[in-house]
Amino acid sequence: MFIYRAVVRVTAGTGGSGASSFARFKSKPKGGPDGGDGGRGGSVFVRGDANLATLLDYRYRRHWKAERAQHGMGKNWTGASADDITLPVPPGTIVRDADSGEFIGEILRDGDTLLVAKGGRGGRGNARFATATHQAPREWEPGEEGEERQIELVLKLLADVGLVGEPNAGKSTLLSVLSAARPKIADYPFTTLEPNLGVAGLGQGRSFVIADIPGIIEGAHEGKGLGIQFLQHVERTRVLAYLIPLDSEDPQAAFERLRREVRLYSELLDTKPHIVVLTKRDLLRAEAPLTELAAPDAVALHAISSASGEGIDAVKELLWDVVSEARKQEEPEPGIPAEDLIDD
Repeated sequence: MFIYRAVVRVTAGTGGSGASSFARFKSKPKGGPDGGDGGRGGSVFVRGDANLATLLDYRYRRHWKAERAQHGMGKNWTGASADDITLPVPPGTIVRDADSGEFIGEILRDGDTLLVAKGGRGGRGNARFATATHQAPREWEPGEEGEERQIELVLKLLADVGLVGEPNAGKSTLLSVLSAARPKIADYPFTTLEPNLGVAGLGQGRSFVIADIPGIIEGAHEGKGLGIQFLQHVERTRVLAYLIPLDSEDPQAAFERLRREVRLYSELLDTKPHIVVLTKRDLLRAEAPLTELAAPDAVALHAISSASGEGIDAVKELLWDVVSEARKQEEPEPGIPAEDLIDD
């Protein structure tokens, strides 16, 4: 089951309280205050895990809570800090505060780490309050409570190429011939009910990831059909491939509808490099001329047949060239080590 959104409650651990203690030794019956500080409560992190592809785990567990720290003790012993807990998520996950909608951060790569609930600071023991004029303090501090909040996890697939088309445009079939993915294929609309990913390999270490999303209909940017919930999955793709079936009543109108829906949903997405793929070439006679289609902003226009294999190798090489160029334009952003996110 593909789960792309989840809301969970995260609770960081409370810090340990400081101790109120006085040294009592045979040789030093009035040794003064020696109450230690409390430890730091456990924090909650979200971390990218490339082995995951869905947020399914968070459908069944909605509350994640870190442990509280130990209290301080005599002999100036500081209480042990609690362990942090980590919520693994697939790369491509956005994290927001579920109540306010505040953007907390996003996980783009395996190992990227984000602090979502900070553990409480440990309280000070009475040894910290001793001064020259206050040599026997009994004051101590309770530990601070850890942060608690509801967070929303939203997964947006990370892929190199996003296949965009109306229902029955041949997206799933093309994915199956370009990669080893085996999406559901049938001759009725909305066969694809959830996104599918596939890896297209060209040999010599060349490969790219393709995302096939459910069919886009007019008004999808407003939520019609499967709408916005799946348009979001092509937001992070580097290249778009618009699939237009040659048996369409009006291929030009179909292409313009898709471009309009993408543009109305996201102007940034509309500016991504794209190619136009005319599918189902095998339905036309070999000598029949191809439908003329105006796509002045497209990198290229190719006609293919997923059934016969015509044009598949050429379109795969084209996609690789466009993806490679798009990758060169991106600057990698290193992940943030967890130890750098918390100040003790």
